[in-house]
Amino acid sequence: MKIHLTLNHGTVISATLADHRTAEDFVAMLPLTLTLHDLFRREKFGPLPGPVSGRGTREQAYAVGDIVCWTAGPDLAILHRQDGQPLRGGFELLGRLDAGAELFAVPGPIDVTITLAAPAHAGLTTAGCPAPAGAEGARATT
Repeated sequence: MKIHLTLNHGTVISATLADHRTAEDFVAMLPLTLTLHDLFRREKFGPLPGPVSGRGTREQAYAVGDIVCWTAGPDLAILHRQDGQPLRGGFELLGRLDAGAELFAVPGPIDVTITLAAPAHAGLTTAGCPAPAGAEGARATT
C-alpha cells in the first residue's frame, strides 16, 4: 500500500507500507497532519491521534527511510540518518520512504500531511491513457 507525505514546503514523498495490522491501523487514521520534531538528529517524530495494534514487526535495528511507530507514545517517526546506535524499547515498522529521507534532515519541526495514495490505475485505461469522461463502468461492444 502506498502513502504520500506532503512536507510543509509542498514536496510530496511516496512511501510503501508494510502488510500487517499495525500499518492497517495507521491507514485508518489517514488523512493526517502532524508536526514532527527532531530527535538526536536522526529522526523526526510526532504524536499519533490514537494507538495502533502493536501487531506488526517489532524492531530495534533500523534503516534510513524507515517509518516507525513508537507504540508507547504512540508516536510516528521518520528515520532520516543512521547514527550506529540501536533503538531502545523497540518499535513497530510501518513502512519505508521510497526516496527523500534527506528532506527530513532539517533543523526544527516540520509539518507533514500523510494521505493514502490513489491506486496507480485510477482513471486510466488499459493503455495507460485517461479514461473518457463518463466511461466508468462502460463496456465495449462489438
